[in-house]
Amino acid sequence: MGSNASQPRNGAVRNAVHRHEHLSKEGLLERAFTFAFRGLVYAQIWEDPEVDMEALAITPDSHIVTIASGGCNVLSYLTANPAKITAVDLNTAHIALNKLKRAAAIHLPDHAAFHRFFAQANRPENVAAYKQWLRPHLDDATRRYWEGRDLAGRRRIKGFAGGFYKRGLLGGFIGAAHLLAKLYRIDPRELLAAKSVEEQRAIFETRLAPVFDKKFVRWLIDQPASLFGLGIPPAQYEALAGDDPRGIGAVLRGRLEKLACDFDLSDNYFAWQAFGRGYGQGADAPLPPYLRAANYDMVRDRAERVEVRHQNFVEYLDSMPDGSLDRYILLDAQDWMTDAQLTRLWTAITRTAKPGARVLFRTAAAPTLLPGRVPDAILDRWDYAETESLDFTARDRSAIYGGVHLYRLKP
Repeated sequence: MGSNASQPRNGAVRNAVHRHEHLSKEGLLERAFTFAFRGLVYAQIWEDPEVDMEALAITPDSHIVTIASGGCNVLSYLTANPAKITAVDLNTAHIALNKLKRAAAIHLPDHAAFHRFFAQANRPENVAAYKQWLRPHLDDATRRYWEGRDLAGRRRIKGFAGGFYKRGLLGGFIGAAHLLAKLYRIDPRELLAAKSVEEQRAIFETRLAPVFDKKFVRWLIDQPASLFGLGIPPAQYEALAGDDPRGIGAVLRGRLEKLACDFDLSDNYFAWQAFGRGYGQGADAPLPPYLRAANYDMVRDRAERVEVRHQNFVEYLDSMPDGSLDRYILLDAQDWMTDAQLTRLWTAITRTAKPGARVLFRTAAAPTLLPGRVPDAILDRWDYAETESLDFTARDRSAIYGGVHLYRLKP
């Protein structure tokens, strides 16, 4: 789940999401979604970076352009040793988070401090570390963001002292899901006590799956606004609901089943975030690549290669020369786009693409959404890696998406 746009004042989300009249039911939903997207959405990105790096086949001369989102993957890609990463986003909260993570990788004194800040993210020492090590190296806008207050009146930087992964739109959604489960006397953390994949499945089938049969839950997930916290706008909700003839409830149950049952807990930090509301602790706890001790020196030494830009993806491409880029990561942003926006984007990608360029994106529904929506003259320049994409989809541990899709520029 990623976002290339959030602030309604720049109109980027409005342009992508608003497709109906203001006072229609659909129009009101679309405007409620853009209102919800004004602040921090993703404290952690929900695309599997190891699937990404395998699909992209990053080389030492690669220039990656990606939507920034929560920033975890931006720093994780450094472990693949690209020449440069340009992370773009229109959400000012995501830009501030990416700049904070970049500064932390460079300026915190050691891996212990880095791990405490982002893997634990609930220690008062983090606020002191911010003041001593990070604040002097942040630009004015980023400092104002972290030292400013959220809607509840809390200084944003104090989120790292009280549980940062409980913050943001997604953190609130997961918290609400935990509360809903507890109303039925179910604690999602029960799953984290499983000692094997078989035990994970047994807990899912007996404890978690029956919640989807509750009358109130069925009604709730039939409301498109119920999934705003997952970053799913109304149009994407419709595509998701159409992915299974049994409806949205069956789709969500299937995605949660994959998250809970298809991967061992010792290797899936996404499951720990969903069922435990944070990363697991201890030497063997699964973590994103950028937070692992074995990768710390690489991330620190290469962090200067990351450029964070408060800019629309396609506008950045328009500023670049022909044949100057070779790795593009769109997250699920295309699910929001009109045909005209998709055509403009892929025109810019094709113009700027070097030989051997690769594009990776995700979709809420299973199929790639490009055929029939992007002109053949553009799409025929690209090869869709269908078999590999199905494999990447199956192995994406975040389990949220219906499809992970890889396109390669034809020779």
